[in-house]
Amino acid sequence: MARLELSLPQNAAGEFFVDRSCIDCDTCRQVAPAVFARSEEVEQSFVHRQPAGDEERTRALMALVACPTSSIGTAHKTDARPGVRRFPEHIAENVYYCGFASERSFGASSYLILRPEGNVLVDSPRAAGPLVERIGELGGVKLMFLSHRDDVADHARFHQRFGCERVIHRLEGIDVERRLEGDETIPLAEGLTAIPVPGHTRGSVALLYRDTFLFTGDHLWWSERTGALHASRAVCWYDWDLQTRSMERLLDFRFEWVLPGHGRRWRAASAAVMRAELERLVRRMSDGGP
Repeated sequence: MARLELSLPQNAAGEFFVDRSCIDCDTCRQVAPAVFARSEEVEQSFVHRQPAGDEERTRALMALVACPTSSIGTAHKTDARPGVRRFPEHIAENVYYCGFASERSFGASSYLILRPEGNVLVDSPRAAGPLVERIGELGGVKLMFLSHRDDVADHARFHQRFGCERVIHRLEGIDVERRLEGDETIPLAEGLTAIPVPGHTRGSVALLYRDTFLFTGDHLWWSERTGALHASRAVCWYDWDLQTRSMERLLDFRFEWVLPGHGRRWRAASAAVMRAELERLVRRMSDGGP
């Protein structure tokens, strides 16, 4: 629980605050950008403006319950249920953002795909009771796709609750029902294709859904700072040159959305625009950046 006595001095005066336990994961800034911002001075999130109106207040409550370290609080006892009820939050078509990030995955985003053939959970949120209950109401989870070892969080608890088959690459060293092998693309189910993208970790894998949505783990994301697709050498835990080749490989696939574990999600105006952005990123990576 956030502690008012540890509130950051950068916070705007008022009901909501962020305390010193913030790990700068960006969750609150993605969920409620009108309320939360990043302090370059302390490299943490803070309340740059108190919510104005009911919608901004609800989004601030969503950020409060999504925060992986419970670093957001209110000066007075507050009913957080309006924020809780918003998760999973609809993104597009039948794809949802789970919220309820886990400290064990440094606040990584996770996603739920609703499918008549059985729902898919992409990476693991925190197994918070309200979220687990809501996912159950939506049909549970048949398949749990884990992009890499950093973002597995509470995967065992979701498996225990829903009996879902968990999928991850063998090289990530996680004990699950199905471990992927090799570097070739692997059809998992109708409209679901696993694309190995080693580099960030040895066994990182992206998930392509219906040639529209690419779930990228920590391989690829959109940078608000640069206004471009991005990958970071600083958070490449295995091999940057290999990650560059894996990025180039994505040019063989059509998609319009990038939905990452860390970093911002982004929808291109078309698959052609996405490809052009990806080509620019590959060139930057090949030239030694970002």
